[in-house]
Amino acid sequence: MQLNVEYWYRLLYECLWGSCYNSIEYSQLVALLANVWVWIVIIGYALSVIGLFIIIYTTMQLFELRDRERKFYNTLLLTPEAKREIHSRWEHIEKLAGGSSSSEWKEAIIEADIMLDDVLTKQGYTGVGVGEKLKQVDQVSYPSIQEAWDAHKVRNQIAHEGSAFILSDTLARRTIARYASVFREFKAI
Repeated sequence: MQLNVEYWYRLLYECLWGSCYNSIEYSQLVALLANVWVWIVIIGYALSVIGLFIIIYTTMQLFELRDRERKFYNTLLLTPEAKREIHSRWEHIEKLAGGSSSSEWKEAIIEADIMLDDVLTKQGYTGVGVGEKLKQVDQVSYPSIQEAWDAHKVRNQIAHEGSAFILSDTLARRTIARYASVFREFKAI
């Protein structure tokens, strides 16, 4: 059996010119195909818009899930012994802050900054000092980070200026209160 390709091409040609469809002319066939093509395009655009909305929605859900995971996994879980140690450490800082001399207030601020460094390290932040670790903390997740920066700046002034830095009672109390709010947010005290 031999396949006659020319015969099949001729049938296709005649069908397109109307011999297959006695009642449909070439122009009507072209109009029908154009109409079908318009519907294909409209359905394609509709599916693209729906797909775009699905992508945007799932992306937003993914970001929310990542935020919840970050908050959950960055929560500091302390053993009772560690809590006792931190609370006794914080009590010592509060005792120094409640003192009457500027040197006790300065020591309290320096001790609180050291404690902040330890808390940030336990949270998983890395860096050489408190400043580098604070840069890594997300301000949206921990709004009190700005207070930590302000308190750390006072500590830096104490460390760099030494006895030349005049620390008032008000500034010392405000700085310790800032450290306290950061520690509460990190659930360290």
